[in-house]
Amino acid sequence: MKISLEGRVALVTGASRGIGRAIALELARAGADVAVNYRREEAEAEETAAAVRALGRKARIYQAAVDDDAACASLIESVVADFGSLSILVNNAGIASRGQSVADTDPAELRRVVNVHAIAPFVLSKLAIPHLRKAGRGDIVMISSVATIYMSAGGVPYNMGKAAEEALARTIAKEEQKNGIRCNIVAPSLTVTEMGRRLSKARGAKDIHDLDATSPFGRVSEPEDVAAAVVWLVSDANPYANGQKINIDGGNF
Repeated sequence: MKISLEGRVALVTGASRGIGRAIALELARAGADVAVNYRREEAEAEETAAAVRALGRKARIYQAAVDDDAACASLIESVVADFGSLSILVNNAGIASRGQSVADTDPAELRRVVNVHAIAPFVLSKLAIPHLRKAGRGDIVMISSVATIYMSAGGVPYNMGKAAEEALARTIAKEEQKNGIRCNIVAPSLTVTEMGRRLSKARGAKDIHDLDATSPFGRVSEPEDVAAAVVWLVSDANPYANGQKINIDGGNF
């Protein structure tokens, strides 16, 4: 079955680079027009948008800090005004925590990380839902992490934020199914991104690709691996999966 997202409009948060950029481009390849959200990297966001346009799709960039409720409201309003509709929301924007124990974690850091990973997706989803209900088919995808499987020591803000985001996704899936909205979760493992490179160094690797030999299929996950799952979930190739989580970890249980 050929996947086609022709006529659909997607908003991808944190789409200036890494996983967000890969998702934006894969959605565009499937036929969607894409709203590219960024926080600081305007030039990189414009590169993403230019790449979307090169694929023959419409694209615009939108600066907004997702942990700012007013900025989120303006973001959704602007996207709908510019594109005329919204039918796909990908909550991808994220930040890392500092790797400290619970005993040493500053509550302010916990609040900041949970805000970005859980509160922001709640606010954006709440604002987007009325538009997704009108779209005929609406999709929300939360980009989580396999961190919620392992709950590793030294990562409580990130672990808590992603766990809450997954709870949000499953709740929306139950509440909005009757309105034609599907809400699913994609959870990457270590991926070749700026954050992934920092994490690999923290694990003692000089380069993230030093971990290829010990990774499933002989390589560390690429952003395109994550994007492929997102595109499938929001397409007609997925008529029935809702409230589900796909771990992009190569089967590294």
